[in-house]
Amino acid sequence: MLARRTVLGLGTVSEQAASVPASWGLPVAAVNGDFYQRENSSYAGDPRGLQIVNGELVSAPGEQAAFWLDADGQPHATNVMSRFRVSVPGGKSYPLGLNEERTGRECVLYTPTLGKATRNRGGAEWILERNGSGPWLPLRIGENYSGKVREIRKGSSTPLAPDIVVLAVGANLASNVVEVGSLVEFSTETLPSLKGATVAIGGGSIVTLDGKRARIEAPNGMRGGYSVSSMYERHPRAMMGWSKTHFFLAEVDGRQRGLSAGMTLEEVGAYMAKLGCDTALSLDGGGSATMWYAGKVVNSPCDGVERPVANSLIVVRKEKAKAAASP
Repeated sequence: MLARRTVLGLGTVSEQAASVPASWGLPVAAVNGDFYQRENSSYAGDPRGLQIVNGELVSAPGEQAAFWLDADGQPHATNVMSRFRVSVPGGKSYPLGLNEERTGRECVLYTPTLGKATRNRGGAEWILERNGSGPWLPLRIGENYSGKVREIRKGSSTPLAPDIVVLAVGANLASNVVEVGSLVEFSTETLPSLKGATVAIGGGSIVTLDGKRARIEAPNGMRGGYSVSSMYERHPRAMMGWSKTHFFLAEVDGRQRGLSAGMTLEEVGAYMAKLGCDTALSLDGGGSATMWYAGKVVNSPCDGVERPVANSLIVVRKEKAKAAASP
């Protein structure tokens, strides 16, 4: 689930569970999801990693690992590398961001799921409409798209509408590369390919692999949403995993004297293996770590209250499909 059903915006896990469409099923259990841009950012709510909601691609892969269900409903968790690219008239192509602040990037694509407007300043924004009968919105992973430039705006935030996407470009492309009517191609390919994936959410580290605690290696600087020190300290943690027969959502409280100190990532991996997980992934922790079950929060968030977060992973119960009547 995406907080407020838009990329920009935060909401508690309880609020997100309550907003699940009835057509998806009855929410039973939920845990907070990915790391995200915090409240002091103009892009607050932007997940750091991959997110696919009911088949719609809303956030690009990041440096951290991700969980996803493939086209056959089989679970996976690994690092996913973005191969998102945009090709402009003249034959040049550039790496492409998705629904995020354009800082440091030449090109970022915005879909209506971002929110009301792009919130960019500087450069230019190309408003693209569908070209031909190929795939368009809602955006999907592993597809190639063709858009036609409907309008070019310079240095201002562009309102988003259901039938368009907006390509924000930096100074190098803001000049006379395109004109109204030009065709722009873009791709949402990844490595490995996730074409057909219907659900995906970013997280932190793979903590359990092949039924055993995974080795947690210290990265250089910041990777997977963790500072080096926090990887080896005890903190509140949220995690998910699976075996051949079950999915597991788990949470451990921490930073609360007399209740819980929390866990290190290695301790989390050992715990998820003990539960019976073949594979497990850590999610955002600290004050974000929240477990919701049967209509209420069942853990003790270390902030004393539920923290608004970007997204969540929710289990729903669906009615069994009725068998067709005999002729």
